[in-house]
Amino acid sequence: MGWFGKLLGEKPDEALPLYNAVVGRARAEHWYCDGAVPDTVDGRFDMIATLLAIVMLRLEAEPAGGEPAARLAERFVDDMDGQLREIGIGDIIVGKHIGKMMSMLGGRLGAYRDGLAAGDITPALVRNLYRGAAPQHAALAHVRDSVMAFHAALATTPMTNLLAGELP
Repeated sequence: MGWFGKLLGEKPDEALPLYNAVVGRARAEHWYCDGAVPDTVDGRFDMIATLLAIVMLRLEAEPAGGEPAARLAERFVDDMDGQLREIGIGDIIVGKHIGKMMSMLGGRLGAYRDGLAAGDITPALVRNLYRGAAPQHAALAHVRDSVMAFHAALATTPMTNLLAGELP
């Protein structure tokens, strides 16, 4: 935000550092090579949504985590809106696509929350990340183990670090 934005009372996008860190993590090559996540627009969306859901679940675990989680969801909407427009989706149907994407993110939050509580996120990964078509066992194991390690590391990362975009 520049000086003009400050003069007009604009607030900084506090979720941007964390959101950018999540997107950067989701773009890591190992998800697509070792994990066989489809390297497509949908596959990249699914990977971002998976890691974003894991981070949002971590934020929810904090007494004051609701507001940062909501800001992170708003940042996701803003980014997806821009991405849709960039690939040529018109104004008339952008809102419909955004609504669908938010529904997909909400579904992933529930699926990963349930999977983590049950101790097995594999079915949620197959359904949400691979859209029902399970990859080879080694690829699925790579993604499952990587997501679970990320989840465990997030649990011990201080909230201030997370909000600064410092992912484990």
